[in-house]
Amino acid sequence: MRRILKWLGLSLLLLIAIIAAPILYVETMCRGDALTQQQATYITDPEHQRPEARTYMVYPEWHIVYAYEGYAEALKTGHPHNFPYINAITGFWSATCGLTEQADQLGEAGFNSKATIYTIGASFTLEMLFKAAYEETIGRLFSRAAPSPQDQVEADMAADYAAFLQQIPWYKYDFPAWSDKLWAADPVAVRGWERRIALGLEWGAKTQYAKLIANAAAGLGADELRMQVAVQNLDPASLDSLPDVKIIGQSTDTIIAELPRYRIFTTLAQNIARAGGQFLEIAGNDDILLSYLGATPPNLGSTAKIISTTARVGFTDENRYLIAIKVPELTATLNTLATQRGILEHIYDY
Repeated sequence: MRRILKWLGLSLLLLIAIIAAPILYVETMCRGDALTQQQATYITDPEHQRPEARTYMVYPEWHIVYAYEGYAEALKTGHPHNFPYINAITGFWSATCGLTEQADQLGEAGFNSKATIYTIGASFTLEMLFKAAYEETIGRLFSRAAPSPQDQVEADMAADYAAFLQQIPWYKYDFPAWSDKLWAADPVAVRGWERRIALGLEWGAKTQYAKLIANAAAGLGADELRMQVAVQNLDPASLDSLPDVKIIGQSTDTIIAELPRYRIFTTLAQNIARAGGQFLEIAGNDDILLSYLGATPPNLGSTAKIISTTARVGFTDENRYLIAIKVPELTATLNTLATQRGILEHIYDY
């Protein structure tokens, strides 16, 4: 018994070290020098200004979304052990390090933002490690058996979960409903029973953890779902006709509008750019980050620059390029990217 307790204790310490190491590294080694920033000209009410550094600091959260998207893609043509779990982990922490250095140039992102990143980063790391440990051993062994309906349930759930995360926090996902589908499907082979047990335990654990995170999130308060932008060179009626857009005010040549954040904002920004609208400020800021998917780097004009290039986990021969640009150049950049062979993935608001 002593020997078992000793190994359990050592294993726990190892897990703590694995989680703590990247956090300590980011906090101590990933630092940048603050630069003088331009004051907001159009959106001057502090209530509608968001910390500019967050355009970089929100990416790690999206990295996890993209990892689940890649996992769903991997299941379309293969088994869970085909997904590069370790690459997903290292990609999260390397991106967090590099973007923290960029964020420091724009000012502090705030305690809540960093606490969120470290919490989800630790959870994501543990989840990927446990999945890798299981799927590369026991899971791989059972995957040699005939496919079961449970494999299809897992693939369907992965695709649905990846789409859900584009706009809604993970802890609001209905894991119990998918557990019911898992057990409702007839386990026609030994693989079916293995998937029932393995995924049932995983989704059950996520259900309980989601309740804890939901309570913690409620204590911190809900984040704002909308933000203000300043736009020129666009007919007010054209802007007002876009879904979920509300004009707040306008002068001779500038419109202040309120619109949704997160995934919907990317689509709206593309529509505004296509219509010729010129962004001046977003939430009182003049710097913003976007990601672009393609086999080769995009051609960029003006002062837009690629600050990170990583492989898109779960997909073949495709990279993710993180591009930093000035808000007044967003329209020109979006229109330029639209003519190239890759895909604009996301514009990271604040």
